[in-house]
Amino acid sequence: MSAFGAVIARGGEHRGVFDLVARPDWQELMPRVQAEYGGFQLTDLYPDALRSLEALREAGYRIAIVANQPIVRTAELRAIGVTAEVVAMSDELGVWKPDPAFFATALALMEEPDPSAVIYVGDRIDNDVLPAAAAGMRAVWLRRGPWGVIERTAPAQAALVIDSLDELVKRIAECWTPSGG
Repeated sequence: MSAFGAVIARGGEHRGVFDLVARPDWQELMPRVQAEYGGFQLTDLYPDALRSLEALREAGYRIAIVANQPIVRTAELRAIGVTAEVVAMSDELGVWKPDPAFFATALALMEEPDPSAVIYVGDRIDNDVLPAAAAGMRAVWLRRGPWGVIERTAPAQAALVIDSLDELVKRIAECWTPSGG
């Protein structure tokens, strides 16, 4: 974890940790590791993920999952029961966070012309909260995982700071009310 923190503190990408602690050919081994591991599994999700998505959907919210992930992740998420109106990964879209084009693409996929009508939930300040807010979305910082430990001070641009998706379900009205609701 200290190597991870050091790379992030220097402004590096999380994959830079592997450059410090893994074999020099780690990138070449990734396809084999993925094949042996079996890809993304239900156990890779936080325990509150599926129930929170379902609760938000039942409350009338439309859900999109758009992430900096390989193209295979879309099918893997669908296979483990993640349901959303949109599931798309950067590798298939050709744009990656924090590029403003990523957020414009997410809006287009949701067919949402008004960015302020979108709540964007992310666990990274640099890749999620700041660029989503700059795009006009209501940015929610999900403060957990490695970045939740490393970055503890919420940016002013965050419409809401939460420590779980269950908390999002309870507090979502603090940053946005769905139309007609």
